[in-house]
Amino acid sequence: MRGTLAVFRRELAGYFATPVAYVFIVIFLLLTGIFTFQLGRLYENGNADLRIFFDWHPWLYLFLIPAISMRLWAEERRSGTLELLLTLPISLGGAVLGKFLAAWAFAAVALVLTFPVWITVSYLGKPDHGVILAGYLGSLMLAGGYLAIGQCISSISKSQVIAFVIAVVVCFVFMLIGFDPVLKVFRGWLPDNIVSALSSLSFLTNFESISKGVIDFRGVVFFGSLIGVFLFINAVVIEAKKG
Repeated sequence: MRGTLAVFRRELAGYFATPVAYVFIVIFLLLTGIFTFQLGRLYENGNADLRIFFDWHPWLYLFLIPAISMRLWAEERRSGTLELLLTLPISLGGAVLGKFLAAWAFAAVALVLTFPVWITVSYLGKPDHGVILAGYLGSLMLAGGYLAIGQCISSISKSQVIAFVIAVVVCFVFMLIGFDPVLKVFRGWLPDNIVSALSSLSFLTNFESISKGVIDFRGVVFFGSLIGVFLFINAVVIEAKKG
């Protein structure tokens, strides 16, 4: 798509042009360390794996990823640069995709910087590195799903705060439908095939299917499809604003 690379470079550079990016990365690394070593008790559980580390990612991303995505379009609309951006020789699809890829790359940088945790378990034992790689892939796909939703919500509102709150709520709903207590409520009045379909839409269910080590392509397809759908909705919303 025309202009994707240019928008990608602009947005990615914009993250690191302010201290906000570095503050986000530090907070993310501190929280992953606290949840893994303090709350998760990685040293005490006696297992040389990163299962505990990855189990916290859906909850960390629930608040941290919308904090990245809330500015993607809301800031453009608030500052009045949206019209300028859309008059450049850049396709709408290129602008949407470029912004998403820049935010996803930024999230990937933060995720890669957690490598000391991997080194730690490798030092303590003999982990299955294939399982760990699958966990990182699942975490990256999960972050992409959150980002696509957050970016779409950001295109609706001029307020970054409102975009953040709505994105958190929508992402929480996608997580909540995978909980057994919620599914038990649905089983009381819905057919099993519908309950199963709802469960298949859960971030938790699809994330776990990838992070267990045997990469389930249904999870990859789910996150890929979800990203595509919300980016398409994002483009439709921006086109409507442009009109």
